[in-house]
Amino acid sequence: MSESQSRYSIVERLTSNKIEIMSLKSNLKQEVKLSQQKVEKSQKGLENWKKDILEDNKREQRKRELEVEKAIQEAGNFKEMLSEREKVYDEQIKAIEDALKSIEEISKTSPTIQ
Repeated sequence: MSESQSRYSIVERLTSNKIEIMSLKSNLKQEVKLSQQKVEKSQKGLENWKKDILEDNKREQRKRELEVEKAIQEAGNFKEMLSEREKVYDEQIKAIEDALKSIEEISKTSPTIQ
């Protein structure tokens, strides 16, 4: 019986080892699958990041283009105001010169009282 128990224990250990090895083998496949899923997830994340960066760049470019357009418009407005203000100042200068001429004419024709 001892021989039978010995064979039984050997078979039991071998069977146990076989099950353990099969389990490890199965885990390998699972680890490979998980690793592949991680790669796919990383690749998808990279692609999404690239798309986000492109969109961010487009938004930033549009924002800067609008700033340039606004600056151009403001410069045009200042130019227009400059011309209008120059006209007003020219008219004021002309009016002052006319007034000075009138005073000069009056001074020439009227005697000064001392």
